Amino acid sequence: MKAPSEGGATTPIPKTLRFVLGDQVSHDISSLSGLEAQHDVVLMVEVADETTYVGHHKQKIAFIFAAMRHFAAELTASGVTVDYVRLDDAANTGSFTGELRRAVARHAPHRVVVTEPGEWRVWEMMRAWSSELGLPVTIEDDDRYFCSRGRFARWAEDRKSYRMEFFYREMRRETGLLMRGDEPEGDRWNFDTENRKRLPTTVHQPNRRRFEPDAMTREVLDLVAMRFSHHFGDLDGFGWAVTRADALEALEHFIRACLPLYGDYQDAMKADEPFLFHAVVSPYLNAGLLTAREICVAAERAYQRGEAGLNAVEGFIRQILGWREYIRGIYWLRMPGYAATNMLGASRPLPWFYWSGETDLNCIANAVGDTRRNAYAHHIQRLMVTGNFALLAGIDPRQVEEWYLAVYADAYEWVELPNVHGMALFADGGLLASKPYIASGAYIDRMSDYCGPCRYDPKIKSGPKACPFNALYWNFLIENQNQLGKNARLAMPYRTLAQMRPERRDEIVREAGAFLAGLSSQPAEPSAMPKQAALEF
Repeated sequence: MKAPSEGGATTPIPKTLRFVLGDQVSHDISSLSGLEAQHDVVLMVEVADETTYVGHHKQKIAFIFAAMRHFAAELTASGVTVDYVRLDDAANTGSFTGELRRAVARHAPHRVVVTEPGEWRVWEMMRAWSSELGLPVTIEDDDRYFCSRGRFARWAEDRKSYRMEFFYREMRRETGLLMRGDEPEGDRWNFDTENRKRLPTTVHQPNRRRFEPDAMTREVLDLVAMRFSHHFGDLDGFGWAVTRADALEALEHFIRACLPLYGDYQDAMKADEPFLFHAVVSPYLNAGLLTAREICVAAERAYQRGEAGLNAVEGFIRQILGWREYIRGIYWLRMPGYAATNMLGASRPLPWFYWSGETDLNCIANAVGDTRRNAYAHHIQRLMVTGNFALLAGIDPRQVEEWYLAVYADAYEWVELPNVHGMALFADGGLLASKPYIASGAYIDRMSDYCGPCRYDPKIKSGPKACPFNALYWNFLIENQNQLGKNARLAMPYRTLAQMRPERRDEIVREAGAFLAGLSSQPAEPSAMPKQAALEF
């Protein structure tokens, strides 16, 4: 399309190439702001590099590609020109940079516009694009968050430690969520102490809203089954929403059917119930099908209508307005050096049962099994089962973080890395969390029904039937006393440890050592998984 000049001639209208990534399927994403449908082009690409830099769960790949394809179809239906490159396109270079270069050659734009990414490695790529391509590349802020990267940096300036609770209170004041003027609703900022109940046998979970794949999604599922058969996870039972309309329906179902009991039982775990009363909207939120603000407002309105208690609504909003925003701020504030810290010197290889689920530890078998089937496990399974074990066993943080990034449909490095590195593994030495989140078998027994059928008993302190979490817990405190002995929040267990007989301490160290020596980072049968998968993991 051309526009008339003052002399009657025509001049080309500047064309913008707008590059939308797979976790940016939002119609109001900043890279689409000011889009001129008549001549701008939206670029979306499925590339091999993004599927294999870790061995992503099959459902995660399928979810992202299906959401991308549906989003592209919606843009096309609204009159936008979309240049969409599929994974199986014979000319696909397999990388963001390669596909952007090809698109620039096809469309000859005057500039490229993209929204900042969620991962440092892609951010470094983006900052090189302008010089590599020889044209302006504008990287817009991602305004889907309540708190920009710059805003968080100003909050963190001159602080020796970054406590989420103080950040969360500022976010409450700025947004007005659950506020009465300058005071928090219910005269308390935090109702966490009311949200730690074990799930009674008389409380039953609602059937969760899942979505039957349409033809476009089935095509993606077939592609993933063929190209990524060696990757972790099952495709059977795929039921994720892949459009905004369906994601909104999933959110409405959570608010109506699950939020009222979410607060009471958010820390509970139950065999064969992977979702319980959790929202299960994080994949939609992190990919862009839902916004953080609309989720928080929906929860707040449920409280205002009297349909959910304040402990449930505050606890849920804190996860998004507080924790999610805080985690993102920490990531961008401290990267890239943050990922290299390892305060406790953990170095043991990741046990193979994190991939296979084949272990006598019933809690881990359940958490890994849920993850394999659904590309999902709720936050207590992640923190207090798989994360707790990795911390107690001294597993190498990089291997643990790679596993978490690979296996969950909602995992992107900005959210996964600080959660695992700082919260689960205490590898940052307390920058993010005030203490290591460690627990013995007693906690898992109290908050779940996992221990009943397990071959180990959390009530037994030593011997072949004793829950390994018990010895690992005390052994962790013994091994790390120099680093952790002065932590005020660990004063009670260290006092208990000081009162133990030397013989009992020796027994703990011996039993923990024997258990850890029996862990294997390889499958029992080398053919259990193709070599390529093992390398990609």
